[in-house]
Amino acid sequence: MHADSRLRRRRWPVAEHGALEIQHADEDDHVVLYLAGDADIHTAPALRSDLASLVDQAKPVVVDLSALAFIDSTAIGILVAALKRFRAAGGDLSLRRPVARVRKVFEITGLTRVFEIDED
Repeated sequence: MHADSRLRRRRWPVAEHGALEIQHADEDDHVVLYLAGDADIHTAPALRSDLASLVDQAKPVVVDLSALAFIDSTAIGILVAALKRFRAAGGDLSLRRPVARVRKVFEITGLTRVFEIDED
C-alpha cells in the first residue's frame, strides 16, 4: 500500500469472506482511493460508503486497483453508480492499475469503454 502521512486507512473485516482494505490519500490535484483485498457483496457497503463520502470533493478521485485481488458484480455496480454520481456533481472518477484478473472483468463487461483506466 501507499505509505504517506496524509493517508487515512480503514480495514473492513468480513468473517470467512476475506476483507477489503480502503485507504485514502490526498495528492496534489486528486484523491486516491486504494483498494486491497476482495471487493464483493460482503464488502460492498464499505466501498459504497467511502465513495459516497468523496462525491462532494473538489478534486477528481482515482481508484487504485493494484492490490485488489477480486471484484464481483456488486462492487462493479457500485463503481458504475459512483462514476455517474461524480459526473453529475461535476467531478470525475477514474481507475488505476488493475491487476490482470480485475482488468479482465472490466473488459468482459465492456466497462473499459466507460471508465478511464490508467495502467501506469
